[in-house]
Amino acid sequence: MLFTPSFLIAAIGSLAMAQPTNPARSMGFIGCSMAENVAQGYVAVGGQRMWGPYGTGALLFDQQAAQHGQPTAVWVQICIFAQNGATYDEVKQLIANARQHAAPDATIYISGQPLYEGGNICFLAGPNGPQLTDSLAQQAAADASQNVIYPGAFILRNGEVSDGCHANTAGQQSLGQQALAFWG
Repeated sequence: MLFTPSFLIAAIGSLAMAQPTNPARSMGFIGCSMAENVAQGYVAVGGQRMWGPYGTGALLFDQQAAQHGQPTAVWVQICIFAQNGATYDEVKQLIANARQHAAPDATIYISGQPLYEGGNICFLAGPNGPQLTDSLAQQAAADASQNVIYPGAFILRNGEVSDGCHANTAGQQSLGQQALAFWG
């Protein structure tokens, strides 16, 4: 089972080359605490398009949309707890939820939890959890009926993890740079 559907939606827009048509804070997001790590880093490295960190709950997403306007792009981050995993049907529901809370025809991006270099295992997601979430994101992007974009995998390197799962300050900056490269 996924943490909650509310944590998985994250508004994101098109790539950096299209940034002039993407106003500041026009991309929302929902994910788990790892999505918060990305948002923290994104703001820290000067990213403007995506919302800043906000807690990632469903009602909080709607509050962000009220403040910034319905997002024209949403980033859905798939997150799991090790004991429950995730199914493709759950991912499809997350995508549908993202569409319900975004502007009509919003671009939906989807990714998994960050992958870890150097054999690190996130104790929350379990030994193969990040890889499962990444695989599900790629499956959704390959399914034309979902109409989503897989921007790539977020990567945390050795020395960028604080507790075995979450990014430290250097990791947040690294994730923020990756997000900036993905969607400007």
